[in-house]
Amino acid sequence: MNLDESPDERAFRAEVQAWMRAHLRGEFEPLRGCHGPGTPGFDVALAKHWEQALAAAGWVGIGWPRAAGGAGFSPGRQVIFHEEYVRGGGPGRLGHIGEQLLAPTLIDHGTPAQQARFLPGIRAGTEYWAQGYSEPSAGSDLANVRTRARRDSVTGEWVIDGQKVWTSWAQEADWIFVLARSEEGSTRHHGLTLLLVPLRQSGISIRPIRQMTGSAEFNEVFLDGARTEASLHLGEPGQGWKVAMALLGYERGVSTLGQQAQFRHELELLIAAARANGAARDPVLRQRIAQAAMDLATLRFHALRVLGADNGAMPREAWTAKYAWSNWRRDLGRLAMDVLGTAGDVVDGNADHARLQQLWLGSRADTIYAGTNEIQLNLIAERALGMPR
Repeated sequence: MNLDESPDERAFRAEVQAWMRAHLRGEFEPLRGCHGPGTPGFDVALAKHWEQALAAAGWVGIGWPRAAGGAGFSPGRQVIFHEEYVRGGGPGRLGHIGEQLLAPTLIDHGTPAQQARFLPGIRAGTEYWAQGYSEPSAGSDLANVRTRARRDSVTGEWVIDGQKVWTSWAQEADWIFVLARSEEGSTRHHGLTLLLVPLRQSGISIRPIRQMTGSAEFNEVFLDGARTEASLHLGEPGQGWKVAMALLGYERGVSTLGQQAQFRHELELLIAAARANGAARDPVLRQRIAQAAMDLATLRFHALRVLGADNGAMPREAWTAKYAWSNWRRDLGRLAMDVLGTAGDVVDGNADHARLQQLWLGSRADTIYAGTNEIQLNLIAERALGMPR
């Protein structure tokens, strides 16, 4: 990954900036800076309209190959788009799970019929997806999945029973990919199948989980005889663990640079608050802010190094990413409250204070969801360093 942008890349950065200025206004202005359905006042219908505006402009599927209906952008251009999208105030993407996680997995592991059926809806911003991995007894330990899937002896359909939890934005999604145990007597990562399941059916109920932030972006999903077509298994039946791990690998892709641009925005809000209330004059707080800025730069260079790997497989350095950024953001939340001081303890009508309070509350979960710190350290030891279990 070359850190020096070419003239064409600089021109592309200016193009993205100009498009964001021209389009994220008027009817879309209320979405500016909203993280997603967890943000108070987030308008889901407007967010879906925004997704379709992005699609019409060619900003969805930018990293997909052209043969799959994408733009085939280089990693460098993808990084530029994600960074400028966040800098321009772009809202959290309702289509993220479909575009960034499922679509690449479909392209690599799906059948031509599955690709033809699902990629156009994702690309157009008209179909939305949720991820059905975690369970009450299988959160960080994904291999402990208990959700069951069996074949209907008459129709050949898959019939699914179980429960998924912490399912982001399921209440707004049309489909869910579900990791389920499909072989009787199988254990751990054996005998699992990844199924593509319609959410709007009588066999599925969705229950929002209210968080301490007041929002409910996560959900419990109950599958009680839920059904999906016989052909809608991604990869071979019983080989779902391999496909599920490939899908998780895409979480460490180019969009991580967009995530870091959002972190930069949060850090800038914190710095502005420190300057406004005088906290920046405190030498200890000033040093902590400087350290946070340097650490964020390190995260960015690390992500660029991972993206620059040319061996086709996920490099072992990528396994450290989630552990690194989640701890960094947790500490940033703590720093935000120290900068705010007593103002952080009250609701005072200041929108910037509210954003920093949301950062504090939300960042408490960063080292827990998508694999706890303890699980991340196990993954680093086993998969990056090759140590025994």
